[in-house]
Amino acid sequence: MAMDREHAVIATREVEGTADLYVLIDFLNRTLKDRNVIFGLAKAPAAGKFTVTIYRTD
Repeated sequence: MAMDREHAVIATREVEGTADLYVLIDFLNRTLKDRNVIFGLAKAPAAGKFTVTIYRTD
């Protein structure tokens, strides 16, 4: 999904990386896309950590 405009950040959390983290974020995006939210995942500066961000898309 292209982010061609600014989206409001609802929440951000740093979590431990797991093998299924990408699967979880994909599941949440597919399930909740009609609720105007997007879940983002980025590698955090700390080793083995990822940052999960929730955006509002109204």
